[in-house]
Amino acid sequence: MKDRMEAYFDRLWPISRSLTGDGNRESIEILKELIDLEVTEVPSGTQCFDWNVPPEWNIKEAWIKNSKGEKIVDFADTNLHILGYSVPFQGMLSFSELKEHLYTLPEQPELIPYLCSYYKERWGFCLSHNQFLELDTDDTYEVFIDSSLDPTGSMTIAEAVIKGTSEKEILISTYICHPSMANNELSGPLVSAFIYNKLKEQKDLKYTYRFVFVPETIGAICILSKYGDYWKKNLHAGFILTCVGDPGNFTYKKSRRGDSISDRAALTILNQTEEDFNLVEFFPNGSDERQYCSPGFNLPMGSLMRTMYAVYPEYHTSADNKDFISFEAMEASVNKYLEIIELIERNEKYINTMPYGEPQLGKRGLYPTFTQTGNDDHIRAMMWILNLADGEHDLIAMSEISKYPIKKLLPIIDKLIENGILENEAS
Repeated sequence: MKDRMEAYFDRLWPISRSLTGDGNRESIEILKELIDLEVTEVPSGTQCFDWNVPPEWNIKEAWIKNSKGEKIVDFADTNLHILGYSVPFQGMLSFSELKEHLYTLPEQPELIPYLCSYYKERWGFCLSHNQFLELDTDDTYEVFIDSSLDPTGSMTIAEAVIKGTSEKEILISTYICHPSMANNELSGPLVSAFIYNKLKEQKDLKYTYRFVFVPETIGAICILSKYGDYWKKNLHAGFILTCVGDPGNFTYKKSRRGDSISDRAALTILNQTEEDFNLVEFFPNGSDERQYCSPGFNLPMGSLMRTMYAVYPEYHTSADNKDFISFEAMEASVNKYLEIIELIERNEKYINTMPYGEPQLGKRGLYPTFTQTGNDDHIRAMMWILNLADGEHDLIAMSEISKYPIKKLLPIIDKLIENGILENEAS
């Protein structure tokens, strides 16, 4: 898996993505090789609650030349050099005029910042502070930006659905609006696509799974304007995938509800499989959880990350590159999400069909007929299951109360169901 991830990463990395534009379409076309995405073009100007889809932005070329004709900043070198959504511009400027359009990180002088101006028209370039300090303050500079803002354009969003036996959905949401950002951008779509691949191989999924690939903020608001009311009734669980590619410990940010099935399942798996992880209570900033968990929707959307956005110093800089991430970590992120999803799929309330005293387990081959060291732990776990199978405690609660991990309880539950002693509450 990790080798395929790396191959797709290398193809997606140089593409210039933003809220809109051909770079997003190109990225989606590549991802369609991994996931059966249905693409929708939302026209610029479309109202989505209090927002409007912005004009479509595309850029072909952008550079700054000194008086010798040398390109000292060039979009062709890295798409981070241009301020996202820069309007077209051509002209000769003095240093004092030019510097008003230059953006750097003095506290990280070797790095290029990632910046954008989506909703206010301006132009600019991003460069390292060291590069800025080398500019000749007495020189005259030629600036050229070949970009376009098309009010008749559109915003590209994509989604894919794996049908389960239930109409209740689990939502996996990720974004496609950053240029060359490895952890903060490409890790999310790639991990999402490989989760889709694994789930599509499974049979008899209970829940319906919807994967959405949207520009951050406006894309999530747009998809909520389409499905929000439906999800308020039918969304069982969901996750925002971002920052899942670095080798740091897992971080889980809770949903606004704080005790949603997304939260309970994620924390159960993390507590039972990870020696160390970070838990973050919900706060209304960050990624698209602030849209999905806004008070009008309050959907059960959490976010399992590795190092959380805005915490690592490479965030939104040129240092968030291939060297910063680990494809082994991305593969592990896929598998961790699959563990959480499996728990959500299996998280039932069970009924003990023989609740009056203890069932005669021995005649069913479920209880040792003589004392044998080593069976005690298995029997204790079974007794906990039988005692808590009252239609009130789900699998997660059984694990929490009994202190037995999910992987210990599930085979026993399956055996008890096979022998007719246990059944799902819905049966």
